[in-house]
Amino acid sequence: MKFIIGKKQDMIQFFDDKGQSFPATILSVSPAVVTEVKTKEKNGYGAVQIGISAKEKRISKSEKGHLKGLSALKPLKEFRLKGDTPSGFSRGDTFDVTIFKEGDTVAITGVSKGKGFQGVVKRHKFAGGPRTHGQKHSEREAGGIGGGGRAGGRVAKGMRMAGRMGSDRVNVKNLKVLLVDPSQNALLVSGAVPGKRGTLLEIVSEK
Repeated sequence: MKFIIGKKQDMIQFFDDKGQSFPATILSVSPAVVTEVKTKEKNGYGAVQIGISAKEKRISKSEKGHLKGLSALKPLKEFRLKGDTPSGFSRGDTFDVTIFKEGDTVAITGVSKGKGFQGVVKRHKFAGGPRTHGQKHSEREAGGIGGGGRAGGRVAKGMRMAGRMGSDRVNVKNLKVLLVDPSQNALLVSGAVPGKRGTLLEIVSEK
């Protein structure tokens, strides 16, 4: 299992050998340092915690204690592994974007763009009310939400209504690695990934 932390940069058009274009996303992937290796015996599960280089002033005292002997690293992300005791990882190990190669399939997890408080038309794709026959100021309203026949006159759980939209943890699978550029610490993957420019992403191989 291969994994690393990256940041979303830009979306571009990628042209293959046949001249066909595909949407692709450029990810900035800084070298990662192993900060802790967790085992079944000690922690109850197997995992590897990694971090990327950060400014010293951004590290709290408790984090400095955790990172004793290592450089300033933030954020710290933990990746659970299938085995009870992760093999091939030791505290202080460093690896970069070259752990991936072209053709690899990865799953990318991140927080989607926040869109604030939105109505049902944007949030749930409701059609809204009719535009004629006496309607006034109600084109984008949700309509009736109660009804004795459905829930005894109360609002049923899970009712689709207006509310906060976005800022959700999203996992996108089956993204293909199109290009690996160690000189720029960059990774090019097919399709779109969650978040805006600068969003922190967890990149994990699917094999």
